[in-house]
Amino acid sequence: MKADTVLRAWLQAARRRRIGVTTCAALPWAAVLATAVARWGSIALAAAVAAITAAAVVAGAWSYARRLDTRWLARRLNDRRADMDDSADLLFAADAPLSPLQRLQQARLRERIERGATPDLREPWPWRRIAAGAVVAGLLLAALLWWPTAQDLPLHQRLAEATGLAPAPTHTRLLQAQLAIAPPAYTRLPARTQDELDAKTVQGASLRWTLRLSPQPQTAALAFHDGRRVVLQRSGEDWIGQSVLDKPALYRLELDARALPLQTRRLYRLDATPDRAPQLRVIEPDRGLSLMQPGQRAWPLAFEASDDYGVDAGAQLRVVLAQGSGENITFRERQIALQGSGGAQSKRYVHRLDLGALGYAVGDDLIVQLMVHDNRRPQAQSARSPSLILRWPADAGSEATGIEGLVKTVLPAYFRSQRQIIIDAEALLAQRRRLDADTYLKRSDGIGVDQRILRLRYGQFLGEEAEGEPQLPTNDAEEEGAHEEGEHHDGDGHDHATAPKQDGHDHGQASASEPAKFGDPGSVLEQYGHTHDHAEAATLLDPETRKLLKSALDEMWQSELHLRQGHPDQALPYAYKALRYIKQVQQASRIYLARVGPELPPIDEGRRLSGDRAGLARRGDALSRADTSVPTLEALWRTLDAAPGSEAAAIDTAALERWLRDNETRVADPLALVAAIDALRERPDCADCRARLRGLLWPLLPRPPAAVPRRGDGGEEGRRYLDALRRERAP
Repeated sequence: MKADTVLRAWLQAARRRRIGVTTCAALPWAAVLATAVARWGSIALAAAVAAITAAAVVAGAWSYARRLDTRWLARRLNDRRADMDDSADLLFAADAPLSPLQRLQQARLRERIERGATPDLREPWPWRRIAAGAVVAGLLLAALLWWPTAQDLPLHQRLAEATGLAPAPTHTRLLQAQLAIAPPAYTRLPARTQDELDAKTVQGASLRWTLRLSPQPQTAALAFHDGRRVVLQRSGEDWIGQSVLDKPALYRLELDARALPLQTRRLYRLDATPDRAPQLRVIEPDRGLSLMQPGQRAWPLAFEASDDYGVDAGAQLRVVLAQGSGENITFRERQIALQGSGGAQSKRYVHRLDLGALGYAVGDDLIVQLMVHDNRRPQAQSARSPSLILRWPADAGSEATGIEGLVKTVLPAYFRSQRQIIIDAEALLAQRRRLDADTYLKRSDGIGVDQRILRLRYGQFLGEEAEGEPQLPTNDAEEEGAHEEGEHHDGDGHDHATAPKQDGHDHGQASASEPAKFGDPGSVLEQYGHTHDHAEAATLLDPETRKLLKSALDEMWQSELHLRQGHPDQALPYAYKALRYIKQVQQASRIYLARVGPELPPIDEGRRLSGDRAGLARRGDALSRADTSVPTLEALWRTLDAAPGSEAAAIDTAALERWLRDNETRVADPLALVAAIDALRERPDCADCRARLRGLLWPLLPRPPAAVPRRGDGGEEGRRYLDALRRERAP
């Protein structure tokens, strides 16, 4: 047999195998389609569908088989026969364009095909895939045969359908439901219509229900969980109702008593998102209290306001100017209208206050506060910013001394604590290598001055004179010069005067018997000056405390001496001793003050319990034990654990609803609890409803009080040990 005939026979066999495989895989599904048409249609239509489907399957299989061509056959030969030398393509090539070598190879291949054995080039049968498809198609075919159709209905129903009479309904069905939601205009939210009766929208939205029922009842209404009712009005075949959503609510559809019961009686939920008040943020200044800067003429202000649905562009800036001091303070208030810039939900308000135009002066306080509104209608919500204060400090305090025409400037006394002096001295020692000699001596001398000031302040408690006080104007310049020239320092750092005036003050020598004269320097100094006191005569502290304070002052003298000479390392030991003495003085002063108290008279035992108690009502104990238990919830929670249907499982839902009305703020989601109560009331035997309500009540139960944990018994060895002790104790 020639090679061309053999190749053609091999190709035809492969195509027939592919047609058979495709047909076997598609015929079960064609049978499923024909059965479905027969079940819900007619037999004739099913036969036509079966014929068309079979023809389509054969045509598709033939088209799929035509894809097997000479190229596929050449690849198949190269894969199945090694004697083709991967040159099977030459068997189907034309003779003209071939080279002599290719013609020689073609002749060899033809000869091998004519003399060789016939290989099986067909595709194998996919029995697993065909069997799986047949099983699935068989299951679908069985389901179609089992599914009820109009022919399987009872005879009276088929007769009713044949005669055009529908069976009598047993329930009222909700055929169609639409809920139109129109948010308030100021929110700029679009209106929408949905098929679900559950909704979540902004507070104040308008709701419109459109319901279609079958059969039609006489009346219909929407009953809310808080007792409100929305009566539905019939318009043709629809029932229409309208309401405004002010707060979250649960509702259900209710019909008149003569209507058939609803097919599905359930609660629907409406969630209302509240409109929040505007939020204000101060951008400039960055602090609540600002101090007037030199040369400042204006006060820049900047605020930012935001709201979930929009901020009003207009705002009011409240400006209050406080002037005066003491009890003579006056307030002037004015309102400034501001216009904001930015988007609808976020605006920025910027303003510069002209301080000169407001009459702002030294010692005044300027207080501002911004108030903005949102776009809520009919009643807008407002927000106020924190008060911002601009303070112009008064000049250094000046107060009269009592002498006519004389004003004395009083500066605040600045002195450091003993602990701070020690810290500064130690810090100076740590920087000694990095500082030159002059800077080191200057800083050490400054710490010594602080030590001197602190010593003088503590010395006032012992009646010592304060050194370096400003001289009264009654002293003339010559006496001041003599006093300054007569000062010298001794070895311990004390300042002494060589002039006869030992204390550095010029006391008048007028006799006590002479009357005080107006304008006399001695009389004025005696009246407005001070008298010396002695350390031994000081009565502010007890003797032991004075002794400790005197020791602390002596150590301060030595610390000051070495600090002023530039030796902080030698001053530190004395400074530490002075700090210890000061701490002891503080404790001693507390003890001394605690000893002083009123000496009460002794109690007369004979008068005890002898008062007249006639007409006095008995007072109850003001302290009562807190009762955190909630009997209603605890009893109901235990009842829900009982088996449904038993006497112990009876639920008092009315008591729970009363408790919920009184304690609604304690519940995170009151509507969920109301829905669970209603579901249990509708289906008392529902185990899932009981479990859901029990789970919602669990977080509301009070926590049990803390108890002492029981001590462990030590395991098996501990128990054996305790048993042995008991046996020893037994007689």
